[in-house]
Amino acid sequence: MEINISQGAIQQQDVDTIIVNMFEKTAPGGATAAVDEGMGGEISRLRELGDFTGEFNSLLTLYPGDAIPATRVIVVGLGKSEKFTAVRAMEAMGTAVKAADGLGARRIATIAFGAGAGRLSTAEAAEMTALGAKLALYRYDRFKTFGELVDKKVNVETLTLVEFESAKVAAVQVGAEAGEIVADSVALARDLQNTPAGHLTPEMLAEQAAAMCAAAGVDCQILGPDEMADLEMGALLGVAKGSVEKPRMIVMDYVPEGESQGTLVVCGKGVTFDTGGISLKPSLNMGDMKFDMSGAAATVGIVRAAARLKLPVRVVGIIPAVENMPDGRAMKPGDVLTAMNGKTIEVDNTDAEGRLVLADALCYAQKFEPDAIVDLATLTGAVIVALGNLATGMMGTDDDLKRRLQESGDHTGERVWEMPLWDEYGDAIKGKTADINNTGGRPAGTINGGMFLKHFVGDVPWCHLDIAGTAWNVKEKSYISPGGTGVGVRLITRLLREWGHGSGSG
Repeated sequence: MEINISQGAIQQQDVDTIIVNMFEKTAPGGATAAVDEGMGGEISRLRELGDFTGEFNSLLTLYPGDAIPATRVIVVGLGKSEKFTAVRAMEAMGTAVKAADGLGARRIATIAFGAGAGRLSTAEAAEMTALGAKLALYRYDRFKTFGELVDKKVNVETLTLVEFESAKVAAVQVGAEAGEIVADSVALARDLQNTPAGHLTPEMLAEQAAAMCAAAGVDCQILGPDEMADLEMGALLGVAKGSVEKPRMIVMDYVPEGESQGTLVVCGKGVTFDTGGISLKPSLNMGDMKFDMSGAAATVGIVRAAARLKLPVRVVGIIPAVENMPDGRAMKPGDVLTAMNGKTIEVDNTDAEGRLVLADALCYAQKFEPDAIVDLATLTGAVIVALGNLATGMMGTDDDLKRRLQESGDHTGERVWEMPLWDEYGDAIKGKTADINNTGGRPAGTINGGMFLKHFVGDVPWCHLDIAGTAWNVKEKSYISPGGTGVGVRLITRLLREWGHGSGSG
């Protein structure tokens, strides 16, 4: 879908579909009032009859005949004005665009959702509108032939954001461009997540990341098994032993032009398929383990977004990419591995492999002398028990970084919830034959994972995000389709965009 910007009156646009909005139990205003007037007050009449109240995500479809050029008008409810947020603007736009696409719309005109009465700036309103529209129309159809039994492709070809005031057109352009960049970065992450493991081995993931970097002007280095052995990354290599697919350490380094406001390292767990290794998982739903590289997918999307937005922050994305398989060479329960920092690890369960590959990635991250490190990982099923699919579990060593992530999550709707890393929890992962063990048992399973990773971050401010409950197959919304969600891209991109405005490191 192509997004265009136009200055003029929304009701005069020569398109097949116009999308406007209305707050709950309020009269049409702004562009909606202009469309209402052009249609002889039809929206107002239906509101007075109670047929359309403006309840959040409710829809009203009208056919104006010859009253205005458009053949169809869709009004979407924004809900109560006091509950309106940027996320609601994005979701409402997604709801309306999906409805328009389902009706066969090809050319849509709309306005920036949330400017004016919604209290969003013009640029942010335009960004949320573009973001909601593009995310709503995301499809993963690489392997579909589009026969009779397969969903049809997207109908919408163009979306025009119309701004009546000429002085605001530039802000609409800036916001829409940012929305497209973020949406395309989320879509890239979703594409990587949704790709079957047979089509996305560690080497193939590295190739995809390198291609993104080449297109975005980002330096990319790929470490193979020999380089990792030279760096003594025994934890990562221990996981990789059971697969014929060789591991890769992907290092993407975006350096901004001009003065940098700091350096953030993002580490994403990249287990491209996880059988559990010798501690084999049940076969039911094992196919979903192609999503065990969701942290890696998000990391690729985050680096892309930072580069395309030209953010004044250095962003290093590190992905330890492996398969966890159970062949005759695979690591065994009871084995002892040595990580890059010299810590020895007793392998209590080979299905707790994500923390092992991240251990070496977190050690490697310190060579960049970052202001902070954030890792994203589908690490524990326990986080789903604790938080369901509505929030990502957050643990960390720096209060300012945690606060920033909390604020970013609230703003983007990719919410995080802090879990403790008290010293007492460290007792659970003390090793019997090594420094630490890789599980700590079932109680406090998510926290045990965080306590383990804490051993490998040194003194750098750090946060761990357990995205196991938010990375895929969550409750569908207008901007979240079945499959991979791309969670983390919008969250961390927002964090980076606000990086220079916060206190503390960075």
